[in-house]
Amino acid sequence: MVDAVVIGSGPNGLVAANVLADAGWSVTVLEEQDEPGGAVRSDRAVHPGYVNDLFSSFYPLAAVSPVLAALDLGREGLRWSRAPRVLAHPLRDGRCAVLERDRAATADGLDGFAPGDGQSWQELCGLWDRLGDDIAASLFTPFPPVLAGTRLLARLRAAGGLRLARRLVLPVRRLGEEEFAGEGGRLLLAGNALHADLAPEAAGSGGFGWLMSMLGQFHGFPVPVGGAGALTGALVGRLRARGGEVRCGQRVSEVVVRQGRAVGVRTASGDAVPARRAVLADVSAPSLYGSLVPAEELPDRLFDDLRRFAWDFATFKVDWALDGPVPWENPAAATAGTVHLADGVDELTRWAAQIARGLVPDRPFLLLGQMTTADATRSPRGTESAWAYTHVPHTVKADAGADGLTGTWDRDERERMADRVEEQVERYAPGFRSHVLARRVLAPPSLQAADGNLHHGAINGGTAALHQQLVFRPVPGTGRPETPVKGLYLASASAHPGGGVHGAPGANAARAALRSTRATAVALTAAQRMLTRRGGRGYGKRGMSGRGGRA
Repeated sequence: MVDAVVIGSGPNGLVAANVLADAGWSVTVLEEQDEPGGAVRSDRAVHPGYVNDLFSSFYPLAAVSPVLAALDLGREGLRWSRAPRVLAHPLRDGRCAVLERDRAATADGLDGFAPGDGQSWQELCGLWDRLGDDIAASLFTPFPPVLAGTRLLARLRAAGGLRLARRLVLPVRRLGEEEFAGEGGRLLLAGNALHADLAPEAAGSGGFGWLMSMLGQFHGFPVPVGGAGALTGALVGRLRARGGEVRCGQRVSEVVVRQGRAVGVRTASGDAVPARRAVLADVSAPSLYGSLVPAEELPDRLFDDLRRFAWDFATFKVDWALDGPVPWENPAAATAGTVHLADGVDELTRWAAQIARGLVPDRPFLLLGQMTTADATRSPRGTESAWAYTHVPHTVKADAGADGLTGTWDRDERERMADRVEEQVERYAPGFRSHVLARRVLAPPSLQAADGNLHHGAINGGTAALHQQLVFRPVPGTGRPETPVKGLYLASASAHPGGGVHGAPGANAARAALRSTRATAVALTAAQRMLTRRGGRGYGKRGMSGRGGRA
C-alpha cells in the first residue's frame, strides 16, 4: 500500500506527486492514456522529421511559477528556448503590433500606431515592476493567499489603490481604449486576454490581458527544448528518482470511500489500489464529483452547484509540417513564436460573439505557434513545425460560414474547418498552403479522447471568467483543494488558480494533504499524552498506532 494515489499524470498530477515524494511519501500515479503528460505531450505523428506538440506549447506561467522553480527540473535535463520575438499581431493593412523582450523596443513599435502609446506601455510595465513578484506569489498559493496577499494589497495601495484595482477588473476593450490612442497596444492586451476564454467585453479580461502581456514582456513565452514532452519527461524522471511510480493505461473508475474518507481507487479493470493517507485527483471537477466519487458521499448542494459549472470554450486545432517558413506579408511576424490573427479588436469581438451565439466562426481568431522559430530542434533547418488553434461553441447551433458545419465533427467537417483555418492564415501569409507537407486535425472530440480533462477541447479546466475564480472555483464556497471527502483533494486546473502550466493546483493539493496528515499526527500525539497522564495504559502509543494506522 502506498501513502498516496494520484489520478492523472498531467503537469498538476506530476507536480503533486513530486511534492509528496519530497516529503517522504510513497506515491503511485495512475494515467488513463498510454503515455504520461496530459495536455503536455509531443510526438512525430504529423511527419517523422518534425516534432509537434499535441496540446499546449508556450509556457509563460511556468517561467514565473515558484512551484516549478522549487522542483529544479534543469537537473533532470529540462532546457528552455525562446523565439527572437515573443508575439506578433499583424493586420491586413500591413501594420503589425509586436511584443518584444526589450520593453523599449515594444514601446517604440507602439508609438508607430499612435505617438505616446509607447509611454503608456512603459507605464504598464512600471506597474509590473512594482507588483509582479507579489502577483505571482499570490497567484500560485492556496486561496486565500494570506502573506502574499497582504504584501500585494500594501503595494496596490501604494500604486494607486482602488483606481488601479478598477483598471485590472476592466474589460480589455475598455482598458485598451483608456490606455492607448492607437490599435497596437489594444491588440496586444486583447489578444493575450483571449489566451483564456475572456472576450474583449468580459469583466476582468483587462487584468488577464495585462498579466499575459507582462509575462511575455519580462519572461518571454518559453518552450521546452525538444518538445512539450520534455517537461513531462523531467517531472516523471524526477518522481521516479524519488521512488514514485507512474502507471499508464490505468483508467480510474472510482474513488473508494470508507466512513467518509478516501482510502484508495478502483480501476476500470477492477484492480483496487489502496492509499494509506490521501487520494489526489488531477481530473476535472465535473468528472471527480459526477462519476468518480459515489454520490451518497457528497452533499446535495454540490450537485446543484455543478449544474452551473461553466467550461471554457471548445477548441479546434491544426498541426502542420511546413517545408519552409510561413510567408508572412509583414516580416515582423516571421521571428515571433506566437502570432495572433484577427483584423483588429472589433473582429475579436465579432468572433467571440459568434461563439456566444452558438455559431462556428466564419473568420476564426487564430493563435498560431511557430515552434521551430522558438526552438530550432523541432524540424530541419529552413522548415517550420507549426500549429494554430481557434475556439468553437460546445453546442453548435449553426455555421456563420458557408460550409454548413453542424458540430458533429466527422471527418468531412474536420477537414472543412481545417481548410477555413488555413484560409485565415492565407489572408496574412499568401502562399502558406503551398508549404504544407502534412497536417493533423484535432477537433473537440479528438482532444477529449486524447485527454479526458479536455472536455470538448476546453483547455483551462473551466472558464476563467470572474464568476468561477477564487472562492467560486470550481463551485461557490471552495477555492481550496480540499473536498467534502476526507483525504481526497482536487489537484487539477478546475481548482484555484486555474488553467495554465504552472503546477499550482497540484502543489496546493499536495501541501493540503501534508498539512492534514501533520494535524492528525499532532492530534494523536496529544491524545496519547492525555490518556497516559490519566493512567490509560490500555490506550498507549502502541494501541493508538494499531487502530489509527500510519500517521
